[in-house]
Formats: sequence, structure tokens, C-alpha cells
Amino acid sequence: MTATSSATGRAADGTDRLPPVRPAYDTHTWKEILHLLLNLPVTVFGFVYAITVLSVGGPLTLTVIGLPLLALSLLGARQLGKLERSRARWLLGVRVEEPTPLPLARGGGWMQRLWMALKDPVGWRTLLYDAIRLPWGILTFCTVLTSLFVLWPVLPYLARGLANADRFMVRGLLSPSDELERRIAELESDRGVVVDTAAADLRRIERDLHDGAQARLVNLAMGLGLAKEKLLEDPDSAAAMVEEAHGEVKLALQELRDLARGIHPAVLTDRGLDAALSSVATRCTVPVKVTVDLPDRPAPAIEGIAYFTVSELLQNISKHSRARSASVDVWRAEERLLIQVRDDGRGGARLEGGTGMRGLAERLGAVDGLFVLDSPAGGPTVVTAELPWRDRTE
Repeated sequence: MTATSSATGRAADGTDRLPPVRPAYDTHTWKEILHLLLNLPVTVFGFVYAITVLSVGGPLTLTVIGLPLLALSLLGARQLGKLERSRARWLLGVRVEEPTPLPLARGGGWMQRLWMALKDPVGWRTLLYDAIRLPWGILTFCTVLTSLFVLWPVLPYLARGLANADRFMVRGLLSPSDELERRIAELESDRGVVVDTAAADLRRIERDLHDGAQARLVNLAMGLGLAKEKLLEDPDSAAAMVEEAHGEVKLALQELRDLARGIHPAVLTDRGLDAALSSVATRCTVPVKVTVDLPDRPAPAIEGIAYFTVSELLQNISKHSRARSASVDVWRAEERLLIQVRDDGRGGARLEGGTGMRGLAERLGAVDGLFVLDSPAGGPTVVTAELPWRDRTE
């Protein structure tokens, strides 16, 4: 009796041939079986560890050594979870991300580091995982060991079902929270941006004071000292020196006003965004139409970020855009403060272009804001910025 070609295939000479032999137990199946057999010793050790920590560490928290002992036990549980994730990755092919390490080195005093370890959700979830796994480890070990001798034809299917249950438990209890990990990473990055921005602003203020107003005041003091010496010998020269010193005082005052405006303009504090943006628009070399539609004023921090964002964008328009006109629109949409700056210049602006756009995007991102740049070659350029709205508390 010959097999049909549709069932068996056909060789190159036209004769029927059998399909290639495939092993019933491939590499993946043997890895799953090994994982299920290792469940018993691993879960016994984990169960003993978890029960010891909970039964001994719990009552000892009433003593001096209790909390440090419990904190160390939770750090140890983290290591057990790491081993379990490695075992699942190697034997089950489960790709579970490692949780963020505890920042104990940056935790400040020992009490702060102790509290950080005690409230670690990863350590507590690992203890829960080890405490509830013992019955499962016994079940999987006995089932697989018995099936190797009795139910070996169906063992691959049985092993796959039990291994899938293991995969589900590993992902559910030993994987970090994606949203939490993402938020932690964002906050760490934003904190670095805020620190770098503050340091850069302090250096700028120090440089402006040292090279500007401070230098003028030193020259003023020297000029007044020379005028004092010549006051009796040469009154006319002394008067000229005093007149020159008077001009230096005016220039120093103007530089101090400009510096104070760069830190936080008085018009912004006194009259809000509408007046402050109208004032900064008058210093732009391009005619700017400013429209501010806000029912009330936002929090001072948000107001300040919005002001300096528009100020930086208008400076870029003056220096790089070759535009004939520009516009600034500010409004509130639900719980967001929206800013849109548009110009009809040559376009081609990029975040990586060295015009300060990347710095603005990082500053807005540090306060949960958004920065969107649309600047095709030939223009127009439209920059949209969003900031979280926070009510002003006087």
C-alpha cells in the first residue's frame, strides 16, 4: 500500500517518500521538563526562606535588630528573584526585565536607606512568590517525574501546559511594573535636567555679574578715587572724572536691570503673562502679534517657564529665522497651558541644531511638559509647547 503524494511528499525522482522524522522531545521540551523538575528544590528553599523571614523577622521588629534584619532579608529576597528570573529566562525563554536597583548609595543617612529597603515592593513580591510556590513545586515535580515513566507520550503537551503556568507566575510576580519603572526613569532623567539647568543658570548669572556690573563698579570706584585726589589740584579734571563715573553708574544700573529681568522680570510678577510677553515681543527684531487668552494666572513656576520659553523662541526668531512676522498665542485647554509660536521665516529648525531648541525641550520635559517643533525647509516654523496647569495660590 503506497502513500499518496499529498501526504508524504515526492522525491526528486518522482517516487513517494516519507516525511522527515521529528523528535517528540525537542530542546525546548527538555528545558521545560528540567525547569519543572527543579521547581521542587527551588521552591522548598524559597518557602523556607520566606517563612523564616516572616516568622522571625516579624516579631523581631519590636526589638532594635528587627528592622535592620528584615531589611537585609528583603535585599536577599531580591537576589532570589534575580535567580528565578535567570532560570526562567534560560529554561522557559521568558524575557523579564530586571527591576531598578535600589539607590542605596544615594539614600542619605542609614535610616533613609533602611526605610528604602523596608518599603521595597520588589522584595515583598518575591517573598510572596516564594511563600505560595511550594505546593506548585511539589505538584509539578511529582507530575513530571511520574509522567516520564507512565505518560511519556503526552508528557510534551503536559510539560508545555505546566510551563505556561510558570511563565504566567514569573511575569505576574517577578516582573517590574512597566509604568512604575518608566516613571522612575523619567523622574531620574528630569532631576538631572533640572540640576544641570540650575547650575547653568547660576554660572550665567555669576559670569554676567563678574564681566558686567562688577567690572563697571570697580572702574567706577577707581575713577572716583582719582577724582578725589585731583579735586583740589585740578577741579576741572576732577569734574570730568565725576561726570564719566556718573555715566558708568547708569550703565551698571542698566546691566543690573537686564540681569534681574533675565532672572525674573518684574512685569511678569506684577502684571502676568500678557504684559510680560508683550514687553519681550517689543525687543524682537520681527513684528510679533501676542494673544494671551487665560481666565486666570497659573502658578508662578509655570508662568515663569512659559515666559522664558517664549523669550528664547523669540530670540531664535530674531537671530536665525529671517522672518517678516511672527505670532505668539497662549491659552488654557483643560489642565494644560498651551503656547504656540509661529513665524514665516526660512524654516529648517531642528532640535539638534544648536539654537537652544533641545534645551527648551528638556526643560519642559522636566515639568511633565511637551515640546513639538514643526519647521520644514522654506518655512513656516511652528513651535507648540504644553505645560501642566497649576492654579496660582497667593
